[in-house]
Amino acid sequence: MPSLAGFSDNPLDTKENVSAAARALLQPLLPHFSPGRARIRLPITSGAHFDEHAADLEGYARPLWVVTALLSDAAGPEPLLEPWIAGLRNGLDPSHKEHWGAIGDWDQRMVEAEIISFALLAAPASFYETLASSDKSNLVRWLKGLNGKVMPENNWRWFRVLSNLALIKVCGVEHALLWPLVEQDLETLESFYMADGWASDGVWRAAAEDPRQEGTGVDAARGRHADYYSGSFAMQFSQLLYAKFAGDLDPERCSVFRQRARQYARTFWAYFDQDGAPIPFGRSLCYKFAMGGFYAAFAYCGLCDDDDEYTSHGAVKGMLLRHLRWWASHSESIFWSDGTLNIGYLYPNMYLSEDYNSPQSPYWALKSLIVVALPGGDAFWSAEELPHPLSRDQGREDAGDKDVVPVRPARQIVCNHGRGRHHFLLSSGQFCVWPMKATQAKYAKFAYSSAFGFSVPTGPLVAQIAPDNTLALSKDNGDTWTVRWVSTGETEFVSVPISISGSPPQHTTALVSRWKPWPTGSVKVETTLIPPCSAWPDWHVRVHRICAGNDASLLSLDAVEGGFAIDGRQKANRRIIPKRQGDAGQTLMSLGLRDGEVALETPDSSLVLSSAGASGIVNLAPLSPPSLRSVGEVLKPDPNTNLMTTRTLLPTIKHSGPSWPKEDIVIMTGVFAIHDEKNAMTLAEIEERWSRRPCVKYKAESGLSLS
Repeated sequence: MPSLAGFSDNPLDTKENVSAAARALLQPLLPHFSPGRARIRLPITSGAHFDEHAADLEGYARPLWVVTALLSDAAGPEPLLEPWIAGLRNGLDPSHKEHWGAIGDWDQRMVEAEIISFALLAAPASFYETLASSDKSNLVRWLKGLNGKVMPENNWRWFRVLSNLALIKVCGVEHALLWPLVEQDLETLESFYMADGWASDGVWRAAAEDPRQEGTGVDAARGRHADYYSGSFAMQFSQLLYAKFAGDLDPERCSVFRQRARQYARTFWAYFDQDGAPIPFGRSLCYKFAMGGFYAAFAYCGLCDDDDEYTSHGAVKGMLLRHLRWWASHSESIFWSDGTLNIGYLYPNMYLSEDYNSPQSPYWALKSLIVVALPGGDAFWSAEELPHPLSRDQGREDAGDKDVVPVRPARQIVCNHGRGRHHFLLSSGQFCVWPMKATQAKYAKFAYSSAFGFSVPTGPLVAQIAPDNTLALSKDNGDTWTVRWVSTGETEFVSVPISISGSPPQHTTALVSRWKPWPTGSVKVETTLIPPCSAWPDWHVRVHRICAGNDASLLSLDAVEGGFAIDGRQKANRRIIPKRQGDAGQTLMSLGLRDGEVALETPDSSLVLSSAGASGIVNLAPLSPPSLRSVGEVLKPDPNTNLMTTRTLLPTIKHSGPSWPKEDIVIMTGVFAIHDEKNAMTLAEIEERWSRRPCVKYKAESGLSLS
């Protein structure tokens, strides 16, 4: 599939260039407009759970993020944008054959209503003042259709808030009629707030002293998820728009929202690598560069503060434009042949998609381009683009351990160690209980990477599950497998001591969570995730304590733990990298490698070297009891399981035994990864880092330590 001229080859460094990229993304949509310009349907045969008319409305509405932004700073009419202005009146007209339909309960139209409301608030001269009196009446009737309808208890509440705000501020509906409804939704949204600017996408399921009581009653429909919906996709983005447009009506609350955005910015930067690459995590990843939408909204709403290192004009500009440039440089497979965006992350992938993804859904990505509404003389455009916060700290003596950022509201630790070569996060405690494809993969893996992404399942077999960064367990000789999904209790941030010869005692912050592989039965797992440190900057450590209890259904024990899935093809011919068998502790140099590509299996480890870098895993301690056997194996997952690379290899450690032991099992694993797509490292350098492994000491009564 081709890249897109005007976007993929765009330096994305000035208002003119970003505006040109926005127009380049809109242009391929024009042939797919309906005759009345109220709908867009891409020529792709795939369906969402909602009706086709709502999907066509998505096609019309989602580009409005950037159409509105361009119109709000336009000098005059622009043919490229005119269809959206013309289409509005027809979509609203109940007598027109392209009418969008009235808004019902749980209706996708609710989502698109927010975008239309943004168009009214941000560019009323184009989208409201041009309407005839009858059109305005139709508009009011249609937007009022959100009120009184059943709506999910999540980010959707913002859609109704902003729609009612547009009715009050633009359409002239009496404040007293709608404001009580706005207040109700804002109170619901407030119940999602956690701390440090972070809000969950819905009420966070409460922890209970007795884990058996969790997820009962009203909590049965609640999960624990704080993903990109907490920021760029919805919560922060929408409340920033509210703070911009409702400041005169609700000044105190808007002030709170602005402050929360500034707080959020103090950790959100860590989710992007120094080149702008984001860490994919959670759902709706087909929205692609919408992941940077928080920074676009922050600048658009005028919140930049040049006295703050994270929110100055130059800092925000750098975070947003680097992100857009990363997508432009990785855009060779994100477009269909006609230049429209596809469902997938870095390539078309229906295994990744959700049931609410229509072919038009990916245009939520255009949220990150609303910044083009800022005039050319705005301080955002004139500011010097500042480098990533980590780039500013390079060369600092203590830079390393400060590049590991605990994000307590999200129950995550973001790792970008200054002495390492990999940007990823550790996660424990998040899960989503909605009936969603690959929910365990999207929320409950141990680690997620901006370089290697993550994998989603295609079927029930181990190679189809593609268990990267998770522990797959079987109790029936491998007939069925389960991975972490729902965590119980509260995730803990604990201090782990580190002892390095010749250095003073150190500590690092680790994550501890508890989960049950099978909802029924007595098996429980406690997982501890330890981030990189200065002594082992390319490693993170996992310790799993498995307690079986007296579960009679356990026939056997099989476990497969994966590291990071990595491109598994040879650079020269794209054939699969061949496997090699080695002894424990065997050096890479002794293999006589010519091109630095290998899939190595040993009794205690497995390692893949490819053009993307290195990914390995090692068993750091023999299992107890000794009847359990362990071996390193490079797994070949199904193609298209990984959201960044179509064909991967996955280093794993396999543990198996003829029967489930009655005593606790402790699995201690070291996970190694180096991102090196530019092939800047020599084999000797990788060898040195791979051979320098952490040592874990574990005692049930005293806990963990590294040495």
